[in-house]
Amino acid sequence: MKGLQSTKATTASISMDNFFGRIQKSIANASSSFILIGTFVLLFGAASMFYFLQPYFQEIHLERMNTTWGITLMITGFSLLIIKISFIIYILVLYLRYKTITPVSNEQLPLCTVIVPAYNEGELVYKTLHSLAESDYPQEKLQIISIDDGSQDDTWQWMKKAKDELGDRVAIYQQPENKGKRHALYRGFNLATGDVFITVDSDSIVKKDTLRIMASPFVVNKDCGAVAGNVRVLNRDKALIPRMLNVSFAFSFEFIRSAQSTLGSVLCTPGALSAYRKEAVFNCLEAWITQTFMGEVSKIGEDRAMTNMILKQGYKVLFQRKAYVYTNIPERYKNLYKMFIRWERSNIRENIAMSKFAFSNFRAGAKSGTRVLLLNQWLKMTMAYPAVLLMVFFIFTYPVLFFSATLVSILIFSSIQALFYAKKHSVSESLWAYPYSIFYAFTLFWITPYAIATAGRSGWLTRDLTKKELEEQKVVAVSSNPPHFMPELLEPIP
Repeated sequence: MKGLQSTKATTASISMDNFFGRIQKSIANASSSFILIGTFVLLFGAASMFYFLQPYFQEIHLERMNTTWGITLMITGFSLLIIKISFIIYILVLYLRYKTITPVSNEQLPLCTVIVPAYNEGELVYKTLHSLAESDYPQEKLQIISIDDGSQDDTWQWMKKAKDELGDRVAIYQQPENKGKRHALYRGFNLATGDVFITVDSDSIVKKDTLRIMASPFVVNKDCGAVAGNVRVLNRDKALIPRMLNVSFAFSFEFIRSAQSTLGSVLCTPGALSAYRKEAVFNCLEAWITQTFMGEVSKIGEDRAMTNMILKQGYKVLFQRKAYVYTNIPERYKNLYKMFIRWERSNIRENIAMSKFAFSNFRAGAKSGTRVLLLNQWLKMTMAYPAVLLMVFFIFTYPVLFFSATLVSILIFSSIQALFYAKKHSVSESLWAYPYSIFYAFTLFWITPYAIATAGRSGWLTRDLTKKELEEQKVVAVSSNPPHFMPELLEPIP
């Protein structure tokens, strides 16, 4: 009788959970529809305003053309527009020439070591290790290493749980203290026995064939020194920001990196999924781990730095479009802008580093395409402050012109991303390119100028848990694990 009552209670609880879950999903869908409708009302409203106020804008144009400053501004603006359009066309041509490398057979696959650095990831690292172990890569050729970088939460317990379930297929290690992702990877590289190293973030899930696809270019192309994977957003259905960024990520990787790969010059192999030739890594490993910027040890941008150092050796860096990894990205604005600041600081540092070799004879064959990519990076950096100053000027002098012109520009250029995503993936999801562009233009425009001004700072910004988050993690850890699952300094578990 008690068992029956318990079953009924459980069934009722599940039904209520499903009911509230449906309500929550309905609310989320309604909110999404409202945001998309509001976005297009705003954009087309701005386009209409821009059209009907043409006489007013023409008058402003004529006034500016009567001044030296106005003429200079118009010529500069027109020149930058031509450069931007020309670069997009250039990237499009390269994209159309891109070809992914077909996976090789089991017999041809090289010995491969997968390295997973982990810090404050909790259960996510457990899921990451399981997704790697379930890959279709031959087990006898695959070594999986995970290193806990002195986490504050229950990451180590989850790594031990994965180890208990996967046995000899996974080796886990623990740093005595938090030293940073670069040091965790450094330890992994030195422990690795494979001919190809693949690095995977501990909050990322790979598809079954991803490792095979990542390792294959090293077999068929002796000039390949590194490979970038295709990063997609894992938590895109959980919050608005990840949903918007999902389209941006797809465009950045599947369009931009495909074009860069055609030149053999992908500028950054992402931390979420990258592969490296063993020799290329060890040729620069000591320079990489001791890298400094403005006299400070570099603690950020380890992925872009490694890419630069491999390019400098004369190797090619490629992109494998079909090597998918799904990773979590920030769901809150504060965490998002911190991530972007870190990325931009790294770009600034590594653009400087790349400039020291990109215009030399750093490898055989054509190098002009690589230099064009770098010059485009520099153009973005050099225009950061002038763009912000002009924005402030126009907001205070011609606010109607500024907002209408900005929104019309967003409508035009966002359509490139939207059309690309619609063709490759989903028409309905592609519409999120528009609200994201508005979101970025008005809330994240300050990232690059701020990153330039603070390029010497090396803080990770998003790695540490708050006191409240740490307490919540501890409660979960104590309630879901036996008492002996405590973080401790251990040698690798065999």
